[in-house]
Amino acid sequence: MSFTEQAPGVVEHVPSRTRGFTLNHSMVRIKDPERALAFYTGILGMRLLRKLDFPEMRFTLYFLDHLDDDEIAPEDAGERSVWTFSRRGLLELTHNWGTEEDPEFGYHNGNSEPQGYGHICIAVPDLTAAVAWFDEQGVEFTKRPEQGKMKDVAFIKDPDGYLIEIVQPSLSAELGG
Repeated sequence: MSFTEQAPGVVEHVPSRTRGFTLNHSMVRIKDPERALAFYTGILGMRLLRKLDFPEMRFTLYFLDHLDDDEIAPEDAGERSVWTFSRRGLLELTHNWGTEEDPEFGYHNGNSEPQGYGHICIAVPDLTAAVAWFDEQGVEFTKRPEQGKMKDVAFIKDPDGYLIEIVQPSLSAELGG
């Protein structure tokens, strides 16, 4: 029985020494934490699980995730850190202090040349309702669900110009080949 799909380069058996490894978070750098946090919490509904300041190195880390209504983060800072780093699929926003004060400063979004980083993806229960919500909030789209060859997939931009794919899982059965 195979638990995953196969492609050239995929190792069939999980190395025993990697058992228990989990993708905890992906990180993007942000220019202005107030704008970024307003977008990710107010428009995408994520919650700030942990904020870690590093004054000696002049940066702050913000760890965000979507929580179930009944999930409660630990009160104790140490326990909250352990809880945060035990989760799966978090988004880490990294703010290097002072970038927000430089009007010329901006990060490469990974999609202009040379391309590299692409996007994160948020799954929503109702793509049509999500698109309407984003429109009400003035969110910039780079692709609407009805545009292009790949239907039922949208792409929006965050305040730093990073792309966010928006999908409704129940509409994905016919994707790919």
